[in-house]
Amino acid sequence: MTDLDLLAPAVPRSEEVLTPEALAFVADLDERFHARRDELLAARRTRRGEIARTGTLGFLAETADVRAGDWRVADVPADLRDRRVEITGPTEPKMAINALNSGARVWLADLEDANTPHWRNVVGGQLTLRDATRGQLSFTSPEGKEYAVADPSATPVVLPRPRGWHFDEAHLTRDGRPVVAALVDFGLHFFHNARELLARGSGPYYYLPKMESHLEARLWDEVFTHAEQALGVPHGSVRATVLIETITAAFEMDEILYELRDHAAGLNAGRWDYLFSIIKNFRDAGPGFTLPDRNAVTMAAPMMKAYSDLLVRTCHRRGAFAIGGMAAFIPSRRDPEVNERAFAKVREDKTREVRAGFDGSWVAHPDLVPLCAEVFDDALAGRDNQLDVTRDEVSVAAADLLAVGETPGERTEAGLRGNVRIGMQYLHAWLSGNGAAGIDNLMEDAATAEISRSQVWQWVYNGAALDTGEVVTRELVERVVEEEFTALEGSVDDDARRLFVDCALGEDFPDFLTLRAYDVLLARGD
Repeated sequence: MTDLDLLAPAVPRSEEVLTPEALAFVADLDERFHARRDELLAARRTRRGEIARTGTLGFLAETADVRAGDWRVADVPADLRDRRVEITGPTEPKMAINALNSGARVWLADLEDANTPHWRNVVGGQLTLRDATRGQLSFTSPEGKEYAVADPSATPVVLPRPRGWHFDEAHLTRDGRPVVAALVDFGLHFFHNARELLARGSGPYYYLPKMESHLEARLWDEVFTHAEQALGVPHGSVRATVLIETITAAFEMDEILYELRDHAAGLNAGRWDYLFSIIKNFRDAGPGFTLPDRNAVTMAAPMMKAYSDLLVRTCHRRGAFAIGGMAAFIPSRRDPEVNERAFAKVREDKTREVRAGFDGSWVAHPDLVPLCAEVFDDALAGRDNQLDVTRDEVSVAAADLLAVGETPGERTEAGLRGNVRIGMQYLHAWLSGNGAAGIDNLMEDAATAEISRSQVWQWVYNGAALDTGEVVTRELVERVVEEEFTALEGSVDDDARRLFVDCALGEDFPDFLTLRAYDVLLARGD
């Protein structure tokens, strides 16, 4: 067995999760699956080249039999059959305790988009999850305030979200190269908690992000199968909910569930990353793929409704759960009018989801849990889910998923300024170690920052016009950046500003903003 080299300073209690046995388990995963991961990343680049050349996408001819076949995923465990409200958030102890006390049915414990991968966060997140599994999580603030889980027997089911396939963990290397970050996050959690969770009547359940094809789902299935065998836990103990948050994955929902069918629990409509993926893949496909302001794109837009309806139909046809998108509003303690308007919008959004047949939905703040629960409680009427809502009438063609040009809304100067301001503010928070940042009463994470910078890039590339008639040029964006940076009065550092400009205006379009930001972290020694 090849050993791992740890290239990071000590973190308190790290010896509890970075044991020789756990690191050997991660090393084995990386040795077995790293090369295949690299091949799949290369396949992404090839596919992106084809999209750039053809300006289109379609359902795969070679998997038509899977889409037409009569098959279902394995029955979902009892503790995952009611998912009407799911709260998302980072694995920082205080936030974790708030999530566990929220009354939600599921906590998405985010090791990905809401987490800056400082080494202390990577290790700290594993410690939080280990303590939570054993009912031992507590926290005392620097001011001496104590936080504890109110009732360890009535907490949400915990679904960690590891980092995507594209990310490497620079602090752990094997044979001189960084280990695949997804295998670090999954491997450490599975090694320390799988048997404990099963003994407590639950299991090792996960959310899987950023997937772009069914072949990437196949790789995850191989990882799960090997991990189960290596630790001697029953096959199918792992259950995964896949975020359909890329446009390419939207064309392969059936195939993704099929590849994971012994380990699948459902699909989630990851709307923010989905918009980013559309912009990224079709950024140079012409004005017909140029979106309006990000806040103007709602789930009522034709392409988003097609995506949503197809996800529900696909899931319920296969016996899997369909989980709705994020309500990112953060209630204000000072402005009841802001809350009233926002709560009305959240209720409208959750009502649309429950009517579409979703089995549950996401919120970012504990105060939204009762509202979301009320909407789903009324519709479920005593049922645990809506698997009986099969949506047989839904028929979605490739053109429906690609109807970007039919999206209503305008491109405005306020939208441009919002992209710039939020992008810089979020990057500053991320570089400071906070991957989930409250900005303008919304919980911003890496997905929304990606939309902000990619939309600016696309508008400049296509010479998009604002509602004022002004064309978005590099010079205009540079001026807006300087004005917004000045208006932030020192609350954003130069690294965040430079990083945003590099990713929003650079000639080359970085696939992921966070990879560039990670390089900045490493240069700082984090």
